[in-house]
Amino acid sequence: MARTVATLPAGSRITDYISLGVIAKFFPLEKVREALHQTNRASLRERDLPAHVVVYYVIALALYMRSSYREVLRCLLEGVQWLLDPSATVKVAGKSGISQARSRLGTEPLKKLYETVVTPIAEKRTQGAWYRQWRLVSLDGSTLDVADTAENDRAFGPAWGQSGIECLPQDSFRGVAGKWHAHPMGGASGSICDG
Repeated sequence: MARTVATLPAGSRITDYISLGVIAKFFPLEKVREALHQTNRASLRERDLPAHVVVYYVIALALYMRSSYREVLRCLLEGVQWLLDPSATVKVAGKSGISQARSRLGTEPLKKLYETVVTPIAEKRTQGAWYRQWRLVSLDGSTLDVADTAENDRAFGPAWGQSGIECLPQDSFRGVAGKWHAHPMGGASGSICDG
């Protein structure tokens, strides 16, 4: 999906920067580094965008899908800077640096991190999350547009709009979601194209 918006949506608040900076609270650095190590994707040398920063960046992209890649990275880095060292300068990588970093990372570390971190959060005492001894869950899913490339067209097949006109290829995913947010999307699966 093309990203054309150059800035965060109007009305950005300091909480937008903080939310980007505290992704690490839910995805601890130790778990990120462990996933990178297990998948042999840890940075071997010092780069502008080390592998662990790229993991947080990809997660942030999912939160701000309507913003440009560089704007999301800038906000992520500014949020981290604001939390750690407000006097430090922020250097945002260019488009090719971002693309190369994401290609180096691949999908495996994110899959491993997901498998490690996403677990049920409802406890036995969580009201409404259980029926007798069974955890209440539901199936959920969605469809995402993917880049219009020949490789994605082969992997996902062409998509057709309601008027019969070919549109962007699409990937669908599905998973188990807990009742009343008692469980984050777990056991999700879908088509993945490493391209």
